[in-house]
Amino acid sequence: MKNRIILTLSLIFIVILGIYGHHWVSQTSTHQSKIQNSRMTPVIFVPGSSATVNRFDNLLSTINASGPTHSILKVKVNQNGELIYSGKINANDRQPFIVIGFQNNEDGYSNIKKQTKWLSNALYALQDRYHFRKFSAVGHSNGGLIWTNFFEQYFDSDDFSIPTLMTLGTPFNFSETSLQRRTEMLKDFIQSSNNLPSNLEMYSIAGTEDYTDDGIVPIQSVTAGKYIYQKKVKSYTQITVTGDNAQHSNLPDNPEVMKLIQTNIIAPLSRRDAH
Repeated sequence: MKNRIILTLSLIFIVILGIYGHHWVSQTSTHQSKIQNSRMTPVIFVPGSSATVNRFDNLLSTINASGPTHSILKVKVNQNGELIYSGKINANDRQPFIVIGFQNNEDGYSNIKKQTKWLSNALYALQDRYHFRKFSAVGHSNGGLIWTNFFEQYFDSDDFSIPTLMTLGTPFNFSETSLQRRTEMLKDFIQSSNNLPSNLEMYSIAGTEDYTDDGIVPIQSVTAGKYIYQKKVKSYTQITVTGDNAQHSNLPDNPEVMKLIQTNIIAPLSRRDAH
């Protein structure tokens, strides 16, 4: 009698497990199918230290005013991992703009590591919600450091395809003016550079007020990115902009930067999407 009860319970358990397993496999298959078939290719922006999800407002509104309108979604990541959404992605918008910012937006290498983990979590949450796989990335100041750390420590080509990265005034060597004095962060980035995706097109934009810095970041710190990306990715392009709004905090509003984003980020994604 006891053996019969055990056998019955075992059979019930196996049936329940089979039903649950089939449901899980079905859900997973459907989710992966949606991702693979998705034609959404967002541009995802990450601001620098002390900046909020509103950092790119002028840049995005100016781009929208000069061409097709892209919907704008902002995601604030709280320190406890909670995601706060504002704005929305319109139905049938294949190239929305998404801004991911952090409640804890302080400077420093240790904080950049935390922000990278929050960025990774936010990307997977967005993928679950909108089912995209391909996107291009833009980072202003420390935002470029966060993207760099993401590519080296978290990026998985099975989950995401990111053809282009553009960084604006990113201090790859923090405030150092000499490339001979490498910070711990720069050394770590160089050491892990083999993890960078080989098919990535990388654009590093520097601003200058007096050809030495942009008012905050030394030009040498921006150009230190070449030691990380050159010969590791598909292409690495260094561009320096001057003139109006070339100061560090104004770089996203610089007219030349806007043209570079439209030409090298938005237009290529549109062409890929068309095919």
